[in-house]
Amino acid sequence: MNPVLVSVCVMLALSLMRINVVVALTLSALVGGLTAGMSIGDTVSAFEGGLGGGATIALSYAMLGAFAVAISKSGITDLLAQTIIKRINGKHPDNLTNVIKYFVLGLIGLMAISSQNVIPVHIAFIPILIPPLLSVFAKLRLDRRLVACVLTFGLVTPYMALPVGFGGIFLHNILLKNLHDNGLDVTASQVPMAMILPALGMVTGLLIAVFISYRKPRDYPQAAPEITTSEVKQLDKRHIIVAAIAIVATLAAQLSSGSMIIGALAGFLVFTLGGVIKMKETQDVFTKGVHMMAMIGFIMIAAAGFAAVMKATGSVETLVSMLSTSIGENKPLAALLMLIVGLLVTMGIGSSFSTIPIIATIYVPLAVSFGFSPMATIALVGTAAALGDAGSPASDSTLGPTSGLNSDGNHDHIWDSVVPTFIHYNLPLIVFGWIAAMTL
Repeated sequence: MNPVLVSVCVMLALSLMRINVVVALTLSALVGGLTAGMSIGDTVSAFEGGLGGGATIALSYAMLGAFAVAISKSGITDLLAQTIIKRINGKHPDNLTNVIKYFVLGLIGLMAISSQNVIPVHIAFIPILIPPLLSVFAKLRLDRRLVACVLTFGLVTPYMALPVGFGGIFLHNILLKNLHDNGLDVTASQVPMAMILPALGMVTGLLIAVFISYRKPRDYPQAAPEITTSEVKQLDKRHIIVAAIAIVATLAAQLSSGSMIIGALAGFLVFTLGGVIKMKETQDVFTKGVHMMAMIGFIMIAAAGFAAVMKATGSVETLVSMLSTSIGENKPLAALLMLIVGLLVTMGIGSSFSTIPIIATIYVPLAVSFGFSPMATIALVGTAAALGDAGSPASDSTLGPTSGLNSDGNHDHIWDSVVPTFIHYNLPLIVFGWIAAMTL
């Protein structure tokens, strides 16, 4: 058995048994290293050596968490939640129309999309925005698995097709760079065009989740208490203006520096200088932000260690070479197996951004040898990397939704976030990615 297959299967099995994801990643990394013939000392050394690769991501999330707490203090998220609450307060659930239900889902989807491009806070907005809306979900009898699918769609699809914000980082800074590094002559404008068809797979999965899988009402025990009109807070308009300026400053700083840390820091400073956060409160706000994002940060650090062990085993290259020799000249089968291998690799690493450097080195020459066009090669590498981001226990695209939806203990990370997003997004992505590879 290939060590990548063994370690990913162990990680998924442990996660499905509700074992903590950090523990599952650590144990599966050890199993993968030992399966590859590495000693326990070498495996541990590779794992610990890779932990530093997740430090930047962890610090980014800590800064984004502090920025998200600052946004919540400004009242913008309260304004959105109160607008929805006022729309449904006093109405019996039987009288609530599907229009309101889809209005709420649409707003959440737009917020998730905006968090990747317009207000680049990534998943940090979810623990701030979603908990106040749990009472709204309860009244609408919304299935939280549907909300998780909507959030994950907004977190993944924009970076796959829109070259702005995180999409610019994924499509241009990482995907295009690695394609060039491996000898593929493509332009920046070709990359998002090649990813449009795979992104339609995400759209298809979303429509299935919304209108088929989770359209039926669902009730939850011990639902969040309903917020009444008397509990609605008065908002300071000046704080809202400062928040708008901070959002613009964050976006500008991130786009100019290419760093989430610098962007979040710029926004945090605007909130402080604008009086939304007092100087003496900065320590408390930052601590709350770190606490909010700490588990996600630790999981991403453990995922970096897992990835380092997989690289040290050399098993990704072995797996791909084994497939390439057994495929023969079967181009359709080659495209399918390349996508499936990408799914397995990303499921273990938990980040499509981190997967591209691993697979591009192998996939570009392999795709060229099978006669795939440059556009088809872009689609293969980009889709293979994005596969598994939705549906991985270690992915921030599933950890983020869980952090908000499970604030009252009624949403399981694996069965209510990971499994639904895996089914609705990874399977359509394989289909549409394969179509793109064969038609472009």
